[in-house]
Amino acid sequence: MSRLQTSSCPTDRSCSALSSQIIKVSQLVKYYRKSSVPALDGLDLDVNEGRIFTLLGRNGAGKTTFLRIATTQLSPTSGSVSVFGLDVLKHAKAIRKRIAIAPQEGRPLWTLDAKDHVILALMMRGVGYSQAVDKAKKVLETLELSEVENVHSEDLSGGLRQRVLVAMAIACDAELIFLDEPTIGLDPLSRRRVWDELIRLKKEEARTIVLTTHYMDEAEVISDELAIVDKGRVLARGTPADVRAKHLSARIRVDVTKGFSAEELQTYGRVVHAGNIIRVLTDETKAQEISNEALKRKATIAISPVTLDDVFVELVGSEIDRDSENNNDVGARSIGER
Repeated sequence: MSRLQTSSCPTDRSCSALSSQIIKVSQLVKYYRKSSVPALDGLDLDVNEGRIFTLLGRNGAGKTTFLRIATTQLSPTSGSVSVFGLDVLKHAKAIRKRIAIAPQEGRPLWTLDAKDHVILALMMRGVGYSQAVDKAKKVLETLELSEVENVHSEDLSGGLRQRVLVAMAIACDAELIFLDEPTIGLDPLSRRRVWDELIRLKKEEARTIVLTTHYMDEAEVISDELAIVDKGRVLARGTPADVRAKHLSARIRVDVTKGFSAEELQTYGRVVHAGNIIRVLTDETKAQEISNEALKRKATIAISPVTLDDVFVELVGSEIDRDSENNNDVGARSIGER
């Protein structure tokens, strides 16, 4: 009789093959030393393979902390994270062989040029030198870095250095790629080039990509799914369209620069102040009413569909307002007790 063989899957792909779920996060908590405020506060997430998943949040929301734990660089205080069905604490070495990361705080080596960085990343993965050179040239060309491939990183701009880090991550043919603020500091054209390549990797090579950003347009354009995170908690989760539909009843926004007061615009919908603009979140009928009135007054307005930016302000702004109210309540009680 042949002996039944079992495996906990630390070195092969059988675990991930059982399910399309590639990352599972349950009640993840992280406190940093000397801090009484958690960076992650019971975070729950799951990411399916072959998708672009975005963590969207302001600075300090917990995005980078999550990525560091998921990539086995940081231990959680409590909770669990599994990648490819493997626990990040128990099977860190096996997970690292199958992932790549471009960290936000990453810094290129000043003495190496752009091409050398990608070659080094590939050779550290076991790729032979000649093959690494060919692959590096292709990736640099894809990200429009060919013109600076022989330029030392100390002579590159911040945006170009960031693109080199992204090139190092995507060159390695990893099943799962983590990108922490990958387009920070990039000009609009460079950002779109990175977006195009990430979408291609997903569609043509079935890669799974997890990225963090605080750029709303980036999350809207490239995400299959996203989670809005604040103070280490998930406030909203789903496709960009689902998140907009679930968390905003309004479908149209009207930006008013002059001709109306905030008080009278409140009769048309929710009013939000955005710099010198008064923004009204409303429906199509009332947007048309504002438009008709603006024509009479010769007022300047702009009408467009609501975006993730509006959802983000609604959700995160509500969190800030609640915290402010709580702090005021605590302050009032403290004064009353004196």
